Amino acid sequence: MKLKTKLLISFLVIILMPLSMICLAFVGFGGYQLSTLEKSFGVEDADYETFSNSTLVLSKMTKSAYLSLQEQAGKDTGAFEDVSYLDSVNGELELRHSFLLVRKGEDYIYQGTQADISELIGRLPAYGEYASSQDTGIFIGGEVQTLVKKLDFVFEDGADGSAFIVTSVDGMIPQVKSLMVDMVLAVISILVFTGALLTGWIYKSIVTPLSHLKTATQNIKEGNLDFEMTVTGEDEIGELCRDFEEMRRRLKESMEEKVRADQQNKELISNISHDLKTPITAVKGYVEGLMDGVADTPEKQEKYIRTIYNKANDMDRLINELTFYSKIDTNRIPYVFDKINVHSYFADCVEELGLELEQQNIRLGYLNYADEGILVIADAEQLKRVINNIISNSIKYMDKPNGAINIRVRDVGDFIQVEIEDNGRGIEAKDLPYVFDRFYRTDASRNSSKGGSGIGLSIVKKVIEDHGGKIWATSKAGTGTVMNFVLRKYQEVPIHE
Repeated sequence: MKLKTKLLISFLVIILMPLSMICLAFVGFGGYQLSTLEKSFGVEDADYETFSNSTLVLSKMTKSAYLSLQEQAGKDTGAFEDVSYLDSVNGELELRHSFLLVRKGEDYIYQGTQADISELIGRLPAYGEYASSQDTGIFIGGEVQTLVKKLDFVFEDGADGSAFIVTSVDGMIPQVKSLMVDMVLAVISILVFTGALLTGWIYKSIVTPLSHLKTATQNIKEGNLDFEMTVTGEDEIGELCRDFEEMRRRLKESMEEKVRADQQNKELISNISHDLKTPITAVKGYVEGLMDGVADTPEKQEKYIRTIYNKANDMDRLINELTFYSKIDTNRIPYVFDKINVHSYFADCVEELGLELEQQNIRLGYLNYADEGILVIADAEQLKRVINNIISNSIKYMDKPNGAINIRVRDVGDFIQVEIEDNGRGIEAKDLPYVFDRFYRTDASRNSSKGGSGIGLSIVKKVIEDHGGKIWATSKAGTGTVMNFVLRKYQEVPIHE
């Protein structure tokens, strides 16, 4: 899930979840308190409007007591001078946080509370003023804060009488206060729960991956690349972590490649040093022989000079190979592509190679099955380097007295396939996939005696691939090796007018 989507969901949850849960809590607590209000205080038809209007609540609480007094006033006003009757009414009112006052003329003949109500008495309406009903009353503010229901009547002796039901606003019913407390606690609990839920979700999806990312950067800063980040999120931070893991993996591969390259360069220097030291030692020995007069006949002198010349050629070949290797690493091989006739080119190569192989007592066979007019686009010099490197490799590992190398050229559709086969010692199956790798040696202890830089076949592979071809080897240990490579044929593309 994308981070933008998570933030949108969080926004909606922050708004909708608390609202919905608060509504449910209000319905639950409110229903319970309304039921209690009806049972405990006799408030009839209590609803949520009752809670929102404190005057209405107080009025409904004393409705039944007011009706009882009204009924009594219609039957017998003498009861309003009966203390026992008034006490019974006042006792009922006390359950509703109210009390009764009875006034006869200007005197108050009954007071249902022990508190000081002198200020209240001074503000009560006179007889005939502000008539009340069962559902209405007179609100007296200031420090008094009471709701007063007034019932006027006439005593039996003709005196004016008023009965007051006084309900204190300060003595608000416990159920209303309890509802407020419950709702406040519910709102706080809901907000804390929602916050904790979203915090846990955000922490898991954002903070946890960032913590892994911080640990990873610390490892990389310390040079440690041997770890793995396992983040499964599908958001932007998860993508960042996966990109970081890919960067770490590539850094590790780059470092390992650098270590391998350094090792290969050291090996190359060691090989070149060894291979240069051998002919240089030989050259020095033969030159000293000439200088000391050891070669005292023209035949010996000619032999010494030819040997020196051959050793110099070996050194020149090694230096050229090293120079070409540096060009491979920087992709600066100087190719000069041209159309080459397959028949004439390979015939010339075989003729040139034949002289060298004849001196080493190795038989060279050549068969060309391709048509005479077939052309390929190639660099003649670099293609010759390929053939010479393969032939040199075959000569180096020739272990039979009657050595033989066969070159065959075949037409295979859009390609020309060249096979160079020898009857040398062959290559083990486990080594065959790696023979074109740089510096790979099938048997380092034996190959060191043969000399060579170890990059000959890697150069061959590079040149053939740069020509758009492919090279591979087949071999059988003890029998010989076949090097195969293919080159695409040149074909004229007709231009339609």
